[in-house]
Amino acid sequence: MANHGYEQGDLNLPFVGICTFGKYPYRKEISANDFDLAFIGAPFDMGTQWRSGARFGPRSVREASTLFSFGHAGAYDHEDRLTYLEPGKVKIVDLGDADIIHTDTISSHNNIENKVSYALSKGAVPVTVGGDHSINIPCLRAFKGQEPMHLIQIDAHLDFVDERHGVRYGHGNPMRRAVEHDFITGLTQIGIRNVSSTAREGYEEALNMGSEIISVRQARSMGDEGLLNRIPENVNYYVTIDIDAFDPSIAPGTGTPSHGGFLYYEILEFLDGLSKRGQVRGVDLVEVAPDYDPTGSTAILAAQILMNFIGRILHHGRQPKST
Repeated sequence: MANHGYEQGDLNLPFVGICTFGKYPYRKEISANDFDLAFIGAPFDMGTQWRSGARFGPRSVREASTLFSFGHAGAYDHEDRLTYLEPGKVKIVDLGDADIIHTDTISSHNNIENKVSYALSKGAVPVTVGGDHSINIPCLRAFKGQEPMHLIQIDAHLDFVDERHGVRYGHGNPMRRAVEHDFITGLTQIGIRNVSSTAREGYEEALNMGSEIISVRQARSMGDEGLLNRIPENVNYYVTIDIDAFDPSIAPGTGTPSHGGFLYYEILEFLDGLSKRGQVRGVDLVEVAPDYDPTGSTAILAAQILMNFIGRILHHGRQPKST
């Protein structure tokens, strides 16, 4: 009789079972230090100014991630000659979604903050998928009392509006809210281009508050090593990725696409280098709106970049950093 691998448990192929992130176990509650990393959904998109639909981002990214559920073998990268996400060596959990209250931004954001705080209290690195970019606001609030972090934003838009039409917690405000935290030691904004979400005054404020703003063209001119050298070394990082940082040719499923964006390997190589440069303490990925992408390629891109980044965070995070 053929050996199908059942001696290690069910095959659990991508099209079988429930769509948790990467087919990792779902737990509503966990014990301290049970898991290295916790996936959290934040299906909130009431901070959008134009096309909504990112509330379906977590569901679509979970489904797409099943393509990269590596079963019993882990994920071997022949270029790196490393196996990432090896079963038994990494412990990942899907904590489900933060509860969202329709039209109630404050309560919904509080629920997101509580979910991220819970993951942190259990010793897990939180990886949160939105939702619109306003979900970064409660994600960062959850880090109050934690160690200082350098914030890295990968995005087409600056998102540095202080207040617009009385709104302070929409998807144009997160980076402005972020620098108000004393545990955020610096801000690097990568991929900013074209007509952005922020007026001239916002750019001037961001620069005056110590942000470094790097466009796609500038990042390409620097090269991967040059870009990484602009990031502080041997510190803690929080990384927020807006899917519209990528070019619409590979990521059409978003509310505010912007041409001239990054391609896959440009960001993967940067994230790989970043994971070796310091400690990644938290991640969010936002603005996947699957209804604008009938092929599903945007959700697949989001899942693929997250799975690869997570693998590197967990692998390189265990290695001593150079001094």
